[in-house]
Amino acid sequence: QVQLVESGGGLVQAGDSLRLSCAASGRTFSVYAMAWFRQPPGKEREFVAVISGSGGSTFYADSVKGRFTISRDNAKNTVYLQMNSLKPEDTAVYYCAKGRFAFKSSDVSAYDYWGQGTQVTVSS
Repeated sequence: QVQLVESGGGLVQAGDSLRLSCAASGRTFSVYAMAWFRQPPGKEREFVAVISGSGGSTFYADSVKGRFTISRDNAKNTVYLQMNSLKPEDTAVYYCAKGRFAFKSSDVSAYDYWGQGTQVTVSS
């Protein structure tokens, strides 16, 4: 069983930055890809960013490319999402997810464990 616990969300103004963290339990954390998804109000969950097990490869949604950075510290079983230049349209509940495999994917079905989510609200 894997548990994922997100933290770092909050209310910020447009242009501000936030860093989300996701702490994972389990001894094989470094084997699997980890990703961040988000669910804006009234919309479906959408892919944000993913990082390979080693941390050497990343992939981003076009909407966040150049503003968000995903990283991981396998010694601490933690994945991060640094969010800069935040926009009101970034408002959502952000979820971290553990991949079923080592390779990266933007598909929700490629992930088998999810955190409880953390709210990010960006005011204009």
